[in-house]
Amino acid sequence: MPTSTSRQLHVAIIMDGNGRWAEARGLHRIAGHQAGADAVRRAVEASPDLGIRVLTLYAFSSDNWKRPPQETSALMGLFEKSLETERENCLLNGVRLRVIGRRDRLGSSVLRAIELAESETACGRELDLRIAIDYSSRHAISDAAAGSDGGLERALGPDVDLLIRTGGERRLSDFLLWESAYAELLFTPRMWPDFNEDDLAEAVRDFHSRQRRFGQIPAAVGF
Repeated sequence: MPTSTSRQLHVAIIMDGNGRWAEARGLHRIAGHQAGADAVRRAVEASPDLGIRVLTLYAFSSDNWKRPPQETSALMGLFEKSLETERENCLLNGVRLRVIGRRDRLGSSVLRAIELAESETACGRELDLRIAIDYSSRHAISDAAAGSDGGLERALGPDVDLLIRTGGERRLSDFLLWESAYAELLFTPRMWPDFNEDDLAEAVRDFHSRQRRFGQIPAAVGF
């Protein structure tokens, strides 16, 4: 049964609304993704003080390859640059950075940036930051079922306590489907570039206000 303590939360975020945020301001969509990178930094810096031990961010789904090549190319360039520029910050702040998702469709320079960031931050203990790139939960589950000797849970990752989606949509979009079986869900209309530390803190407070029974009856209730 899923469990969590105030210092062991796993929060997962579908970072939606970057392109719409930019379009509403008359900007190119990539400007929204660049602003979204600043929101990632805010969330990472705020997480440890909020009791978040694992933070998983949905950066690029496998379905996103259907977007125009100019946008996907720009996104890959942004991922590579962000991995390079944030690597030192992660190292200094005890953040372990890992990338989940397929790697066979990523360019060689992006792969090098991922491998370097993962190796240099491997000793981080303050926060486990997982970035989902070219990620499909269905693909991950299928892969785990076909090739794992240690069980699906071990192959796929820790249970999610709180799943947040920004941008106003109310669906999981193939994100951490197995891991989110007991997750509390929070949907907000706020676009990801506008999501800040206060929003994350409020989401965590809302999570702690909910009663999580996992199919059981509260102890005070009897027959």
